[in-house]
Amino acid sequence: MINQVSNDLVKLGHKVYSTNYKPRSVVFESGKGSKIWDLDGKQYLDFGSGIGVTCLGHCNSEILEAIRDQSEKLWHTSNFYFSEPPIRLAEDIIDCTFADKVYFCNSGAEANEAAIKIARKYSHDHFGPEKRTILTFEGSFHGRTLAAVTATAQPKFHVGFEPLPAGFRYCKFNDLESLKNSFQDDVCAVLLEPIQGEGGIRPFSIEFLQQVRKFCDQNQALLMFDEIQCGMGRTGKLFAYEWADGVVPDIVTVAKAFGAGLPIGATLLGKKVSETLPLGSHGSTFGGNPVCCAIARVVFAKASSSEFLQIIEKKGEFLLSLLNGMNSKFQVFSEIRGKGLMIGAEFNEELGDIAPQVLNLCLENHLLVLQSGTTVLRLLPAYTISLDEISEGAKRLEKVLEDVCQM
Repeated sequence: MINQVSNDLVKLGHKVYSTNYKPRSVVFESGKGSKIWDLDGKQYLDFGSGIGVTCLGHCNSEILEAIRDQSEKLWHTSNFYFSEPPIRLAEDIIDCTFADKVYFCNSGAEANEAAIKIARKYSHDHFGPEKRTILTFEGSFHGRTLAAVTATAQPKFHVGFEPLPAGFRYCKFNDLESLKNSFQDDVCAVLLEPIQGEGGIRPFSIEFLQQVRKFCDQNQALLMFDEIQCGMGRTGKLFAYEWADGVVPDIVTVAKAFGAGLPIGATLLGKKVSETLPLGSHGSTFGGNPVCCAIARVVFAKASSSEFLQIIEKKGEFLLSLLNGMNSKFQVFSEIRGKGLMIGAEFNEELGDIAPQVLNLCLENHLLVLQSGTTVLRLLPAYTISLDEISEGAKRLEKVLEDVCQM
């Protein structure tokens, strides 16, 4: 039972929040590392990290230091002026990646909106206004703004928001023939998540990513990777596309883990497109916020460290081994897939839409997990989670699966 204060806050939340969210009946108060406490003092293990956001855990000491240092100096200037943190962050990114320039914003949807505009502007300037269609893939998720949700090739997200913007064409997931048939003269770019997040933790094959690059080159189209959920070290590489040797994108979008809990996104621009946006053609009032950029520098330093990435990969392998052990015992998953600390376990078809129920049972067992759709259990723990915490979380999940089997 939750106490009266928590109960009153839950009721108030339902009263004052818009109805697009349905939070579970718990009110969190504090967190440290991979542990989080509610108002009643109950402790939970966090295997979702705020949908892959608090990548260094709650209240990370290095993040807190960056917040304190920068918040005592400068919070905001607008993009009419320079400040040091975004300049240094952009330099860090350019030094370590394919990027020639960086555009800062506040979220993944904004980063994808910028990518869409850049792709169309580049194509308009070089090939004319008829070449403006962007290819995306079934199961994708690119954000909630009108253009980003249209790029999202899942019809359930479109209902009621029509008419949708024109200029998007959907391909079958990981299907080269579908991709090839979709490449017509009007295609200006391909946008894809190397590992689909909301689509069920579904990785594109290395061969597919390599062929996409070739098709783009052959058809004078840009290759854009949405690394909002799978990037910033989540898979054991700085970017998930790096698992495919020889593939270099023209644009990459990042957010979520990039700010470790504070709002920041970015669109990374390769040399080909780095001069595409002229003065006044795009912008973001809060983009490049000094405090958020100071935090992102800490995250980026970690996520671009080979030693740190190896640790993420090993932790992911350990978690996968525990999940496979559970499945040998209970046989509830048809497939367990993912890379690093981005893991999806798809429930057997006969269990139906069970993922929401499993999330509720996990919450009762003081474990926070995620779902993709209604059939996939999604795990995105913090990179800093300990092996002991992974083991403890797995024990709690195992208890839940045991209960599921007895239903």
